[in-house]
Amino acid sequence: MGYSSDLTDKQWEIIEPLLPQKKKTRPPVWAKRQLLNGIFYQLKNGCNWGDLPRDLPPYSTVFWHYQQLCKDGILDSPVGDAPRTNQFSFSNV
Repeated sequence: MGYSSDLTDKQWEIIEPLLPQKKKTRPPVWAKRQLLNGIFYQLKNGCNWGDLPRDLPPYSTVFWHYQQLCKDGILDSPVGDAPRTNQFSFSNV
């Protein structure tokens, strides 16, 4: 089931190379795209982290990754501002 806040394939192709690479420790349980979809869902809908739909990764995992992306300055970029301000548009993609 998809949400209006989910990344399209074209959007993902643009964003994926901008994300930091994980150290090779063990395979991730959740894909980066799933985590970003969870972050964007919360930012768009303004719900509590604990109220994320059950088909998204657990809220504690999504929130932890959100905090890491903020700390690393990733969500300070136009891509990170997209769900909050709608200033960044993929309409030309």
